[in-house]
Parts: sequence; structure tokens; C-alpha cells
Amino acid sequence: MIRKAYEIYTEVVRGGAYANLALKKGLAGADSRTAGRVTALVYSAIERTSYADHLIGFYAKGRVHGSIRNILRLSITELLFMDRPDHAVCSEAVELTRAIGKGSLTGFVNGVLRSIARDNSAGTLPPLPEDPAERLSVECGMPLFMVREYLSEYGLDFTESLLKSRLHKLTVRAQYPFTADELEAEMRKLGIGSKRSGLEREALILEEGADVANLGLFQAGKMTVQSESAMLVCRACRVRDGMRILDACAAPGGKTCFLSSLMHGTGSITALEVHPHRTELLRSACARLGVKNCRIMTADASDPAKLAELLPKEEGSFDVVLADAPCSGLGGGSKPDSLLNRTEADVASLAALQRRILNAAALFVRPGGALVYSTCTVSKRENEENALRFLEENPDFSAEPLDFLIPGRKPEGEKGPFLQLFPNRDGVDGFFIARFIKKEIKGE
Repeated sequence: MIRKAYEIYTEVVRGGAYANLALKKGLAGADSRTAGRVTALVYSAIERTSYADHLIGFYAKGRVHGSIRNILRLSITELLFMDRPDHAVCSEAVELTRAIGKGSLTGFVNGVLRSIARDNSAGTLPPLPEDPAERLSVECGMPLFMVREYLSEYGLDFTESLLKSRLHKLTVRAQYPFTADELEAEMRKLGIGSKRSGLEREALILEEGADVANLGLFQAGKMTVQSESAMLVCRACRVRDGMRILDACAAPGGKTCFLSSLMHGTGSITALEVHPHRTELLRSACARLGVKNCRIMTADASDPAKLAELLPKEEGSFDVVLADAPCSGLGGGSKPDSLLNRTEADVASLAALQRRILNAAALFVRPGGALVYSTCTVSKRENEENALRFLEENPDFSAEPLDFLIPGRKPEGEKGPFLQLFPNRDGVDGFFIARFIKKEIKGE
């Protein structure tokens, strides 16, 4: 198990792969027990990478080779946060070190891990930093610059609660013409426990351990995995049968397919994706879920000139444009890999890209139509600040309150009629949603 976890973890932290995709590829053909254990270890190790490095800095003097560091990170996670005997963890780490051709370092790996195990049992592990920002950065794996930003925006208590929130639930939904009621009934027949979400009526929260990808319902395109937050983004579009929709940043396709489902397969969706390999993910999702009303194109949604060339007759013609923009992914919740190697320059660059996408997408909204902007982060630079700046620069748009999504919910610290979801408060992935309405042209 440790060898497979090591390979997948290394692909994520060194190769930059998405954890969910690396796990799917790496565990193809594995039995459910092995898949469950490896998945738990990989995600736990990603969440604890900063803390593991903090300990390695105390117990391992000098430079630590990258592959050895990854073995130590995984093994420290097992020692401190998973129910495994110390001797078994140390033994497997030594064997893995030998298996990857680093036999000369087995004594080093064994010595570091046994020292950590000993001090953990004695309650004498090295302390965390005293500074609150540094402590939370190490403890929660959040980049230090972002911790400081959150502390200034939300205060210590809320920030600590936010950063320590980790969601491990699996949420699924039905794809039209299959219904949520039918899906719930089928899950019951299969012996898979589920409950309806309190925020999104179409979402079913499954018991941990459900192997969804191997279900006939999944393979037949009757259901798919989608977070409640992502589904609420689609609800914010307020689509109706027969509408014309532009999904400007569509891959991997979950929102595109839910929009089609909400329109009962009617109307039309033009779905854009800038990266060709992600365009193929979008095509695959639409094919599996039987989406027939979608036109898929590879296109850069941040370039208005190229979009005008691609869609020459469609400027100002769509009922709804969805700009679910690329973002830092710092929403907490279920995507700990989004925190790895994130820098302040990344966030600044992404915020600028998001503004370009918003301004380009706005050109395609018809008078009286809607532009929905969303991200899966809680960074105000990417969310509230971008939304307010868009309104300043585009006086022909106004923000529509999102009271209809979660009635009575007052966003935490928001200055506009937007919705910011938090994992610690709302129990869902951190997402930001804004809905802008383009003013009608007088005389029409």
C-alpha cells in the first residue's frame, strides 16, 4: 500500500497533478479496501505536508533528498494521524526506501521515524511556532501570506475554524431524465446509505466508502459526483427550458451537465475550455451523461477579440453566461492539494485573469440577461474585490441579490449582494458566487 501511496503522492506534490485524477489513474483496478486506504493516506499526507516538513526540520539535519522526504511525509502522517502500529510504519518505510534504490539511506529513515514515534509517545514532539499566522500555516498547510490575509479579514477564531475544516463527504446528483427521488431509491436498494443535502435539494450525501464509479447507475450516465457548492453555482444561473447559455470556463464539465439537466435537455449550451486536454474531459463528461444540447469549443475566455472571431454573431445574445473562473482553490474543504506551492504572485495573477474573463464574458450577455461569476476560493482579492471592480467598470450591469439560493443567509463580511460559502460555517466547499444583470436597452 505504501508504495502505491508514495507514487501517487509524488505525482501530486512534485508533478503538480490533481489529487483526484492521480488517485483515479493510480488506483485503476485496485480492490475497494486498498483504494480506500491509499486514498485516505494520500489526502491526509497532503493536508499534513507542512507539519511533516516542520518535524523533518527538527529530526533530520542537512539536506533531505526529495524522494526520501516524501517517504518521511507519508510515514509521519501514518505515525501521528492514522491508526497504524509504529513498528509497521517504520518497517514499511525502510522497505520502500530500499525498493526505490536508496538502500544506503534506510538507517537514516528508520532513525528519524523511530525518534518521532518515541517523542510522540512521550508527548515531547517539537512545539508549533508561537506566532498565530506561522502556527496555522504549519498546522493547516496554508501558505503563510494567505493565513495573514485571512486573519486580517476574518479574525483568529474564524480563520482557525476555516483552515481546520476538512470535508470528506461524497455528494452525488441525478442527471435528467433520471430524478433525485429515483436515485435515492436506487441507492437504498443497493444498500448505500444517503441523505439529502440541506442546501441543495438535488444533492445526495453518501456514506463514506461508496464506490460510485463502479455503479451501473454511474456508468449508464444516470448520476454523477458533484459538490453542493458547484450545484449552487448552477442554481444561481436561474436557467429555464429553452435558454441559450454560454459556459465560458467549462471543463471538466460538471456544471455544464447540470445546467443541461436543469433545462431538461432543451435550449443550447456553448461550452468553452482553453486547454485541449481539458476539452476532452468536457466531451467525455457530456457523452457519459447523455448531454445532447451542448456545443463544445477550445477557446480562451479571457481574450475578447478571439472570442468575437469564434462567435461572430453571438455577442450580446446569450440569456446566461457562466464564468466559473480559474482560481487559487483556497476554499478549504475537500481539496487540500490546491494549497501546495501556492504563492502570492499566483493569486495576484489569477485575480487579473479572472477580471479579463469577466469583462470578456460580459460582451456576450443579452440585455436583461445574466452573468454569473464563481470561484472555489475564499480569497477576497479573487471574489468580492473582483465583483465590485467589475461593477465599477461595467455600469450597464447591476448585482442581483442571491437570497433565493440560501434564504436568510448573510454572507460573512461581504460588502455586496454576493454569496461566500465557507466549509466551517456551511459544511460545503468554499465557493464565491455573484450574479450580475445587464440593463435593458431603453426603447426596446
